[in-house]
This record gives sequence, C-alpha cells and structure tokens, in this order.
Amino acid sequence: MKNPVCYIRSMQRIIALFDIDGTLLRAGGAGRRAVELALSEVLEELAAELEEEVSLHSVEFAGRTDPWIVRAALMQYGVMADDGLVHEVIRRYVAHLPRELERADSFEVLPGVLSLLCELSGRDDLVLGLGTGNTEPAAYAKLARGGLDSFFAFGGFGSDHAERPEVLRTALHRGLEESGAEREDARVVVIGDTPHDVAAAKAIGAHSVAVSTGGYEASALRAAGASVVVSDLRASEVRSAFDPRARAILRR
Repeated sequence: MKNPVCYIRSMQRIIALFDIDGTLLRAGGAGRRAVELALSEVLEELAAELEEEVSLHSVEFAGRTDPWIVRAALMQYGVMADDGLVHEVIRRYVAHLPRELERADSFEVLPGVLSLLCELSGRDDLVLGLGTGNTEPAAYAKLARGGLDSFFAFGGFGSDHAERPEVLRTALHRGLEESGAEREDARVVVIGDTPHDVAAAKAIGAHSVAVSTGGYEASALRAAGASVVVSDLRASEVRSAFDPRARAILRR
C-alpha cells in the first residue's frame, strides 16, 4: 500500500508568480518615459500650469502598481487623483509604451531568466504566472519586447488592484484554477526584487525568492524577510525553491 505521506507530496503543485521589472527584465526607462508622456498630455488638457517638463524621478516605481504610481504622480502636480483620471493616464501610458520599449536601447532580459523559464515551463507539477504591478497590457508589452510573453498564461496585475498583496491574491486564485490544485496542496513561490514583493508574498502565505537585480541590495531583501535571496536567477538556490524535495531552503 502506498504511503499516504508520499502520495500527498506527489500531488503537490507549485505555483510560481514572477514580478517583471527588475526581476525578469529591465525596460530601459521605457515605462517611466511613457507615464511622463501620458501625464503631460492629461495635465495640458487640464490646463495645469507647468513650470518645466514633467519628470517623475521623485516618484517611487520599484515594487509599486501602475495605479499607485499614476496617483502619486498626479498628486505631485497638485491634481486630485480620482479613479477616472487615473484610468485615463494609464490608458494613454499603455498607448505610448510599445514605442518607448522599441526605442529603449538599454532594454535587457536579466541573467538566468530565459533558461529558468524554459526549465520550469517543461514541468507538469508547476504553473508559471505573473504577480506584477503592471497593468495587464503593459505587462505583456514588456514581456513581448523580451520574447518572454509566451511563458505566462495567467497572472495578477495592477489593472486588477492598486495594492500589491491583492494583486498576488488574484494571481494565486488564477493559479489554483490553472493548476487544478486546492490551496492546501499548492506551494506558492513569489519571485521579485523589492521588499514590497516580499511583504505581499507574506500576506498571501507564500514563499519568496528575492533577487537583487532591481533597486534593492541583498541586505534590504533579507531584512524584509525573503525566504531566499540571490544575486540573479542563475543561482542554484533558485532551482531548489522549486524542488518539491527541498523544503528546508524555504521559510515564510
């Protein structure tokens, strides 16, 4: 008779939820430029008095959702950031983004990403998803620029919710549907590059792999409580996080 413990472990499904910017790729400033263009248009139509060209260098982008970024940008220029206006800026941002991505000479897919995704996508016990602050169209525009869009059939996006924990909660729900697993039978691993990713992973009861290819040092990611911290996605510890036999490396 088969040992029931072995049977339960063999049935476990892994749901891997990847952040995009700073984790899978660097967009070469294309996103920031596209938001600035969209915001400039909207502010001009609102007859806002601008003393200089729109610049969002003081607005935090890393680990934030697109709605959060746009709301902060509008407030920076003294504009009441109601939902309708936020959605209009995002709509224009998405329209500008493909051209800005094409013009971004410093766009790059980060080290180890392609080989890891190829490896994980071939597994029957694992589903690949997104947990990103990008709106869905912006997410897939960035992934397409790097040739990564075909790896991800589902996700949670900034267009689902402005707060990152809720974005991941949505991604988890979709991942469970995609895998056919129950929550208690699934190992959920969030891969990101900011303390916001780590905090959101904790909020949904997931493990986190934090990579220091974004704007945060490894020490800050460890302090945030990441399960695993690596310099890039080529590290062997990354594979261990997706190994159903290697439980010791992961902690919540």
